[in-house]
Amino acid sequence: MARARSKRQTGQILAPTVLARRLKRIRLLSLDVDGVLTDGGLYYGDDGNVLRKFNVHDGVGIKRVLACGIEVAFVSAGTTRSIQHRARTLGVRHVLTGVTDKRAEVGNLCRKLGLSLGDVAHMGDDLNDVPLLRAVGLALTVPAAAPEARRAAHHVTRRHGGEGAVREICDLFVAFAAGGNTRGSNDG
Repeated sequence: MARARSKRQTGQILAPTVLARRLKRIRLLSLDVDGVLTDGGLYYGDDGNVLRKFNVHDGVGIKRVLACGIEVAFVSAGTTRSIQHRARTLGVRHVLTGVTDKRAEVGNLCRKLGLSLGDVAHMGDDLNDVPLLRAVGLALTVPAAAPEARRAAHHVTRRHGGEGAVREICDLFVAFAAGGNTRGSNDG
């Protein structure tokens, strides 16, 4: 007989009304890169360059969230130029790379923007995301996240990182936070 998973094992799942209230408060969507915006795989070229595969559907979602007036930040321990290029393509102005303490860096960004960590939703999947996930107003993760990240999350997406998980969250923002009234490019 299969055992039902407890909320502690699968991450806390907020009731839809509570999730909607939290989404409406968010002014900054902070996104981890590897494992969230990508599938976590790294491709190494013969020249040593690291390549990442980003999902076009996530890009459309990010543009729609930006059109709602919500700031977006990419926050990564990685330092490759592909992260900067993807952000520039989508119009994401806040790109924090080479980050060892995501909570501190996003806290600094919040001060610059006149926000608190309670105004932030962070989507992360690994151990270095956990302190930030525990500090923000809305903690989000993906199904393949480290158990510690899942336990810190308020919401776990159905889709995996790099496979539309970010779009899933962005669609929630558009539906709940902005009331669905957005116009944006479909160029993701």
